[in-house]
Amino acid sequence: MSLNLSDIARLSKLAQLDLTGQQSADALDKLNSIFALVEQMKAVDTTGVAPLSHPIAAWHGELALRLRDDRVTESNRREDYQQPAPSVQDGLYLVPKVIE
Repeated sequence: MSLNLSDIARLSKLAQLDLTGQQSADALDKLNSIFALVEQMKAVDTTGVAPLSHPIAAWHGELALRLRDDRVTESNRREDYQQPAPSVQDGLYLVPKVIE
């Protein structure tokens, strides 16, 4: 996949960026080099390679990411947090409709 200057113009408009011609050309080069790198990575055969929980685990298993126990440490304070809200219903914040 590669982009062209019209794609950069469309993306800059969506992002509300005012890019000069040189900035657009630089962004085009950088994005196309990123896409080229992704294509190279996708071409690598990874069959038989086990997924890692952390990249360091490939070289030093004892340095693998240490995870804490998954347990609740705080009490439910929903009512306290929703008390200052202008409008709530069934534990949900009610907001005005903004899209017709």
